[in-house]
Amino acid sequence: MTGLSTHVLDAVTGSPATGVAVTLQDASGTEVSSGVTDADGRIGQVNGDALVPGIYHLVFDTGNWFSDNGINGFYPEVDICFEVSDPDRHHHVPLLLSPFAYSTYRGS
Repeated sequence: MTGLSTHVLDAVTGSPATGVAVTLQDASGTEVSSGVTDADGRIGQVNGDALVPGIYHLVFDTGNWFSDNGINGFYPEVDICFEVSDPDRHHHVPLLLSPFAYSTYRGS
């Protein structure tokens, strides 16, 4: 399996963050693909094709999600920059989100 997936978890409630808009951009800022997290806070396939080696940005529209959920958040967006070196490998980039902090890691 190749490509890119993501998962957003509301770290305050321990619940999936449903309805977060996510954009995948290349190093120049050009949009490669986009999607919205499902009821489980996931986008199973952010892009349809394997990613070529290079630098990418996964940008989460957290400001609108906070606003839609009545949360006063500090981060209007989260931009996770990562590098793909093996296009044959699946990449999973999760986001653990709270109003005043976030964390990410390379998932599997």
